[in-house]
Amino acid sequence: MAIGNTGITNWFHKKITDPLLAILHRGAEPNQLAFSAALGITLGVFPICGVTVFLCGVAIALLGSYCHAPTLMLTNFMATPIELSLIVPFLRFGEVLSGGPHFPLTSDALKKVLTGQASHEIILSIVNALLGWLAASPFILGTLYIVFLPCFRILVQKFSNVPLSPKKPLLSHSEIRLKVRDV
Repeated sequence: MAIGNTGITNWFHKKITDPLLAILHRGAEPNQLAFSAALGITLGVFPICGVTVFLCGVAIALLGSYCHAPTLMLTNFMATPIELSLIVPFLRFGEVLSGGPHFPLTSDALKKVLTGQASHEIILSIVNALLGWLAASPFILGTLYIVFLPCFRILVQKFSNVPLSPKKPLLSHSEIRLKVRDV
């Protein structure tokens, strides 16, 4: 059992902790990191599997310097298990919003899906899941931003090598004098 835990721990450090620490050491702004993390998770729980990376790429292209691309992609990656667990709630929420028929999640329905007999119902259920995500995403984004902002302020202050404020000089006065003398 300890061997499995070591493998999971090593994977977690390699894929999540180390990239997050690298991001924090570079000294990004906490507001930008919080927004990017919240957006990455919000886009990461999009109810169609395999589309989230494309959505994040579009968001990075559209938002440019307003978002931090590595943070957005890291949190998108971290949201994958959450995405899979939220497909059914988004489907049910979309059904409530649209007043549409309830898509049964039974073995008989799965058999119809696999044989191609339920194509109309599948398309309708996908539309309902998208509607559920679309209605919930502003609340997910806002809530995550509010939660992440104080966390990233603390983390950036603790791990950043670059000062947050322009009031703090990047070089000490003695380093500046040395560089002037060298010229």
